[in-house]
Amino acid sequence: MSSPPIRAAIVSLAGLALSAEEAALFRAFPPAGVILFSRNIQDPEQLTELTASLRGVLSADADLMVDQEGGRVARLKPPHWDPHPPAASLGQRFATDPAAAIRAAWLTGALIGWQCRTAGFTISATPVLDISVPGAHDVIGDRAFARHPVAVARLGRAVANGLLAAGVVPVGKHAPGHGRARVDSHLSLPKLTDTDLAADIRPFALNADLPWMMTAHIVYEAFDPHLPATLSAKVIESVIRGRIGFEGVLVTDDLAMQALSGAPADLAVQALTAGCDIALYCSSNFSATEAVLRAVPPLTSRAQQRLRAARAAAARRRQTLQPAPLAAEREWLLA
Repeated sequence: MSSPPIRAAIVSLAGLALSAEEAALFRAFPPAGVILFSRNIQDPEQLTELTASLRGVLSADADLMVDQEGGRVARLKPPHWDPHPPAASLGQRFATDPAAAIRAAWLTGALIGWQCRTAGFTISATPVLDISVPGAHDVIGDRAFARHPVAVARLGRAVANGLLAAGVVPVGKHAPGHGRARVDSHLSLPKLTDTDLAADIRPFALNADLPWMMTAHIVYEAFDPHLPATLSAKVIESVIRGRIGFEGVLVTDDLAMQALSGAPADLAVQALTAGCDIALYCSSNFSATEAVLRAVPPLTSRAQQRLRAARAAAARRRQTLQPAPLAAEREWLLA
């Protein structure tokens, strides 16, 4: 009897352990991966048990994903895991010593990657490639490296390279640029009327060869006046795949965010139809998660190729890392 096909979705869990109903769902409708949040992570021992449980029910190639950017976006937290500086602190160092900042950014990526890999994760949803824009909502804020797009691109590249050195897949986000938004897309839908978005797009274009990117839940009226990027074939085809030139795995931002309206299952199908490879749904609501996994189609052959390429890149570039001297060097560079 053949195994059920892998669904084009990454979903989350309700609590600190895999429930029997979640395990049954994942066996019947296998997701491409699972993303864990603070509600799922207590300490290393608990996390080891949880990831082992997940590996027991997921497909062999399924990814385990975590938001571990550094700064205020961290799911692996003290006292069990070391903290990392926010992106803006690397940008501040870049303004005075670009070489030191690039090295510190690589070290940060390597340390986050080592931390994630040791904890059982294969993907960390970073770096943020959004530019810092004065007057914008602080949902991005110090998560952005800098205002200048080339500085953002170079620092983001260094973090991504560090992650890959740890054998972890990076995710550039939020394409084609979230930094200009004046409202929090977790709470409502940002709409940008700006016609010149070249600066926003440039960090993504300069990192177009990253293995994964994540879409933004933003309406860019210059590209599509009606639909947010996540759901817009126009934005995905002409901007993300076209102008940016991205050919890797394209994942949605969390479809549970309030920027989007409608049933999560319908949004997932719409995003995949628009050109995303994977729908990301991060709610703890089991019924909605089940609906998403039942509704989404299997991974396309193109998406499977992109996923294999991402895994191969992380495996090929993985190094043996010693975290203590790397952390000491970063501390010295950022002092």
